[in-house]
Amino acid sequence: MSESGTGSGVRYGRADGRRVLVATVLGSGMAFLDATVVNIALPHIGDEFHAGAASLQWIVNGYTLSLASLILLGGSLGDRFGRRRVFVLGVAWFATASLLCGLAPNVDMLIAARVLQGVGGALLAPGSLAIIEASFHPDDRARAIGAWSGLGGAAGAIGPFLGGWLVQAATWRLVFLINVPVAAVVILLALRGVPETRNPDAARSLDLVGVVTAAAGLAGLTYGFTAWPERGGSSPVVIGALAVGVAGIGGFLLVEMRAREPMLPLEIFRSRAFSAANLVTFAVYAALSGVLFLVVLNLQVVVHFTALAAGVAMLPVTLLMLLLSARAGALSQRIGPRIPMSVGPVIAACALLLFSRIGAHSTYVRDVLPAVVTLGLGMSLTVAPLTATALGSVDERHAGIASGVNNAVARAAGLLAVAILPLAAGLGGGSLTNSADLGPVYHRAMLICSGMLLVGAVTAFVAVPAKRPAREDESARQMCCAIAGTPLTHSHTAPEAHQ
Repeated sequence: MSESGTGSGVRYGRADGRRVLVATVLGSGMAFLDATVVNIALPHIGDEFHAGAASLQWIVNGYTLSLASLILLGGSLGDRFGRRRVFVLGVAWFATASLLCGLAPNVDMLIAARVLQGVGGALLAPGSLAIIEASFHPDDRARAIGAWSGLGGAAGAIGPFLGGWLVQAATWRLVFLINVPVAAVVILLALRGVPETRNPDAARSLDLVGVVTAAAGLAGLTYGFTAWPERGGSSPVVIGALAVGVAGIGGFLLVEMRAREPMLPLEIFRSRAFSAANLVTFAVYAALSGVLFLVVLNLQVVVHFTALAAGVAMLPVTLLMLLLSARAGALSQRIGPRIPMSVGPVIAACALLLFSRIGAHSTYVRDVLPAVVTLGLGMSLTVAPLTATALGSVDERHAGIASGVNNAVARAAGLLAVAILPLAAGLGGGSLTNSADLGPVYHRAMLICSGMLLVGAVTAFVAVPAKRPAREDESARQMCCAIAGTPLTHSHTAPEAHQ
């Protein structure tokens, strides 16, 4: 891929390289952490605003909806208009929306601000790794990507602790307001130290019809399933929303089939390994998103953990992934991805059976820690082979698209899981902040998520090749996902630098 701009000369270990790394890590870290840390604050937000279950779901899903719908467009905009420019715009947008979140006077304003936050995340996230790939000298690129991954993982480990402390010691509003000074530092570093790059071969037209139909499809399905418990499945609003969702997804596929420069070239799904990897991604990340949404709620509402204790409860998952994901990637390279991608979700499914037993009289060491450690082992074995398979099973010219698609699939899976799980687990008109309502719903939801992981394991065993894909990027094996949202390189365009 040809590039234009002043990139490809930044060296690792020099001041210019450090500025690029700090700016991209802090920028992408904000978007990642807000997708997870907010879960810790949900009980406190619910109490302050007297918010029902649907409102709490939308606080999470409003962000994920706009992020999942627009993340491929964000990558295309960076390619065309300049990655630094779009990255800085995204950071500024994200900070402004975070300020609105922190000052929201009611739950409706908070949800609207979260949707705006997701737009900012979709603008900044794709450019983060693409900037590194395009800016660093080829000899230093792999080290820079590894540093980006490691520092991002460290941020993922610190985030829940920081979020829990802010909520417990002060107010949930600081979870959002802290983004404002961080964003100011990122913008200053980016303007002073990040070179501008763009792809001169980028598509000249933007697939706006594809963006609108995809967003309408995801929004319709999310709203329909979220409203179902309260309104009932026969409600015209629910039926209409679900119909809009199905029509939107169908329309999106038709548009992508006919577009001259589609946002999602459907030809990449001709690869059986790529299609299988994305099916596994959907099952695994739907289950994982359900866990992240409900476990932290359950720990605070039912088990009566403090916000800080609930925030750090899942920390071993991130630590284990940081320690073991690279080894799992190396194992997958030696023996092929099928076995790790089949065994990993089974181990994670067993973890969710342990999670389902956590109730009012549970303790961390006896009940929570074994489940968390088991989940960490299962996800560590799964994620690196899964990502490498998704990115290594398509032609090199589509590697950037493959990364963006895999990222979007994981986001969409999480979006739908948070919308559907309370309904499927029988919440009805109950409250997610009432222990009597949440307890049985949580138990059933963990069993459902365990089943989704087993579906992912069977899919991997049946459809993923025994040998690794013929083209597997070395840097892809270095990357790992922290516990929410895809790990994945957010880039839509950087074939040499994908996790």
